[in-house]
Amino acid sequence: MFIGEYSHTIDEKGRVAIPVKFRADFSKGAIVTKEMDNCLSLYTIEEWQKNAEKISELPVKARAFARQKLAGAMDVKIDKQGRVILPDYLRKYAGIDKKTIIAGLYNRLEIWDENKWNEYKEDTEKSSEDIAETLGELGV
Repeated sequence: MFIGEYSHTIDEKGRVAIPVKFRADFSKGAIVTKEMDNCLSLYTIEEWQKNAEKISELPVKARAFARQKLAGAMDVKIDKQGRVILPDYLRKYAGIDKKTIIAGLYNRLEIWDENKWNEYKEDTEKSSEDIAETLGELGV
């Protein structure tokens, strides 16, 4: 289970360190892809296979979503220092330049530009009452 919020810096080669406590989970490799909120998601191979299978079974009207997630994906390896290279096209998509936030979201990690993450958090915190009400209706 991935939880928590971690601050990391992208190096000049486009590498970002995965939090130490999660590195073993990615020992077989990882998949990084575009997320809907202009951030990136990092999946274990096993979790990606489950997710990709569900996406591939979506109806044709969901093809834009499927293209974004599947065609935008790249397999990556963690190096000996626990870093992954984020491809340039994915860094550009997410607006990631130097400082990042890696957020644990149970079955995946999200990688955000630090400024975008802070703006997102500020916006959602302003809407916390509406979000709580909606979640209550869903039984959460």
